[in-house]
Amino acid sequence: MQKQRTESQLSSFLKSGSLLSILIIVNIALWVLTLLFPLVDYLYTLPSDSARTGWYEWFALSSNWNDLLRHPWTIVTYMFLHDGFWHIVFNMLMLYFGGIMCCRYLNPRRFGWIYFVSGLVGALLYLLVYNLFPIGRTSTSMLVGASAAVLGVFIAVAVYVPNQEVGLWLIRTFNVKIKYLAIAFVVIDLLSIPANNAGGHIAHLGGALTGWLYVVALRADIGKFLKSKPFKSTIVHHHQSSGRRPVSDEEYNRRRAADQKRIDEILDKISRSGYENLTKEEKEILFKYK
Repeated sequence: MQKQRTESQLSSFLKSGSLLSILIIVNIALWVLTLLFPLVDYLYTLPSDSARTGWYEWFALSSNWNDLLRHPWTIVTYMFLHDGFWHIVFNMLMLYFGGIMCCRYLNPRRFGWIYFVSGLVGALLYLLVYNLFPIGRTSTSMLVGASAAVLGVFIAVAVYVPNQEVGLWLIRTFNVKIKYLAIAFVVIDLLSIPANNAGGHIAHLGGALTGWLYVVALRADIGKFLKSKPFKSTIVHHHQSSGRRPVSDEEYNRRRAADQKRIDEILDKISRSGYENLTKEEKEILFKYK
């Protein structure tokens, strides 16, 4: 029964037509297509791995600026190529769970923005490092994978709802706060740069930085907007005609100060634990004075 329910949920998700489901389907479809490369090499009597090399030349992101000028679209298309089974599996699992949380807490439109901009910033950081430091003079590197975009989404969620718990499975299932997973991913990428796949880990960090900056900027804009915009107070001024008892300027200012204090408390709560932890009343207050 549980298996059938899971399969039904997965089927509904893939048929939903959401940006998240489309991204997963496209990534998997393109990876399956790459499995045909050995067959193409065989049928056309090409050298082994020739089809794969040609595909990468046209769609993977090269660290060489001249290659990028010839194939400028690769700064986007590199995000849809994956090198190996575990590469695609890990990225798509991260994209699925991180994307669902991002759409839930930050909304689907912001998810798409974070995903693609994180991928682009990851690519730019990769290009800068390989062209500004001596490492880029030793050889030309090729970048593939959605990891930078996926990590940007995951970090954005972790910054927005740092205390949200996610289930992990090793020997048994246990919960861990998402902020600790985010920290672990960033530290692993930093330490792994000298070990292997330096370009990939550099791009990951660019994506992570984008996700972090996006949520920081989002919160700053919300706070600035709410704190600077005059309240639409429902209190009746003493000179207004109303069926209720008019209030003095002193009482009006006292109520307004209390409202401002309440708004500041709510904003502080968002900074500590995220918007989703606000009560219904607190959310209504924000919208009332927005």
